[in-house]
Order: sequence, then C-alpha cells, then structure tokens
Amino acid sequence: MDVPSAAPRSPSDVPAVRHALGVLMLLSRHAAPMPAAAIARALGVPRSSAYRILGVLEELGFVTHLEAEHRYALGVAAFELGFAYSRQEPLGWLGRGALSRLVDATGHHGHFAILHGRDVLYVIEERAPGRPSLVTEVGVRLPAHLTASGLAMLAALPAAQLAALYPARHVFETRHGRGPRSVSALRTLLGEVRESGFAVEEASVTPGLASVACAVCDHGGHPVAAVALTFPSHAVDGPCREALAVQVAAAAAAVSRNLGGSAERAAGARTGVDTRIGLVR
Repeated sequence: MDVPSAAPRSPSDVPAVRHALGVLMLLSRHAAPMPAAAIARALGVPRSSAYRILGVLEELGFVTHLEAEHRYALGVAAFELGFAYSRQEPLGWLGRGALSRLVDATGHHGHFAILHGRDVLYVIEERAPGRPSLVTEVGVRLPAHLTASGLAMLAALPAAQLAALYPARHVFETRHGRGPRSVSALRTLLGEVRESGFAVEEASVTPGLASVACAVCDHGGHPVAAVALTFPSHAVDGPCREALAVQVAAAAAAVSRNLGGSAERAAGARTGVDTRIGLVR
C-alpha cells in the first residue's frame, strides 16, 4: 500500500485528522460494520463530511466499504497497524524501565502483568538478588482474584465487565485454601482495594510471601496492566507495606502517564495513595 508522503499541514487540517481517528476508534468499538449515517451522527459531523473522511480512509485501506450492506468496517491497514503495535510491545518497553527502577529502589522482586480473562499473565519479571524464588515467570498465568496484580486491575474494571468475568461461585479457584470464594467476597475485597488505593495479597499464591500492586490505566481509565512487588511476609510490616505501595503506585502512574492515562486512576488513588507527594493518606 502506498501512503502519501508527509507534508506540512495547516491548523485547519487538525479537525479532519481528529474526525478520521474518531471514525477508526468508533469502528473499533463496534462488533458489526456501521452505515455512514450512523458514523456521522456518532461523530457529530455532516454526512457529506463523513463520506469524505471514509473515502480517504478507504483509499488508504483503513476502512472497507461493504457495498451490499451499505456499511463500513475496519480495513486491512487497521489490522496491520494493530499488529505492528503488538510486535513493538510499547507497553512492555514502558513497563520494563519503570519496573527495573522500582526493583533497584526497593530490593524486592517486581512483576508487570496484564489481565487475560480471569487470569493474570506475567509479561515482565525483575528478580532482586538474594530474595526467595517465585512461582511467577514470564508467560505464567494465575487466577486474577488470587494475585495482587489481578485484584488491582479487577478493582478498576466497570461493574458490568467484572460481573461478566465472575458470574457465580463456581469460577473461583483457590490455592492453599486462600482467596475469595464468592462474588460478594470478591466485591468486598475490591472495595478495600479502591479505598486503600492499592491491592495486597498474602500467601494466596505462595505461603510466606506477600505482594502489593497498582493498576496501569490507559487514557480511558481502563486497566491495561499492573505493577507489583513481592516480598517475604514476615520481613515487611504494615507501615513498610504502605511505603512500598507508594513506590509501586508511582511506578504505575509513570507508565500510565506515558500511555496518556491518569496518575490518580493508575494508582487507584481516590482516597489512598497520593502519588504526587509520596504519602499514604
């Protein structure tokens, strides 16, 4: 596909760019193709403007016109762009630096995980020297409701999405007889996470070890990852855990800001960790 070379643009071109990106974002949020009239209404632009934007996007391969259905869908170029994002793994690049600095500063094992269904998937692991070995490795999956990383991300999800993930008691796995075993118990636990601003896990994954975690959120406030530290339970008391939570929250907030997200959303800090001044309220 040949893409026209970049050229200087006037300020009047900016709204057109916003509308073109708005079309792509709108189509990405819909499971089915959309008619031009619906796209125009959703964007608040005249139908003639929507057709012009769709025509350019179709020419470049970012949308496909389904003539028989009179609708538009995302095109191959949009798929290629998404695949390129996955290949470059910018989230991993951003997370690795923040996690490495966090581990160096605290001397504890660090993790960077994403939510995959009802599991957390560990994508980056930073080991601190002289610390106990862990069951987590890159590529390992664990039930989200048993991990600090998972609880941090679940606490930031919309209620409807959480209900879809955890519809009934039978979906709750346990390890070592610990962890929430019902929807109501999980909701109570997630309420505590929102209140404190960080998630804590104690021996649910490995006896003798505990973790603290905070979510990384994108520009829409959606949890896309979590930053966590794991340490021996007996070696870190309550005040020290809160101090570690401040550092974890700051790392999560830094990654969120690089993604265009909010530091407060990232830390879950409505009433808990203040990442701006390094205090636990």
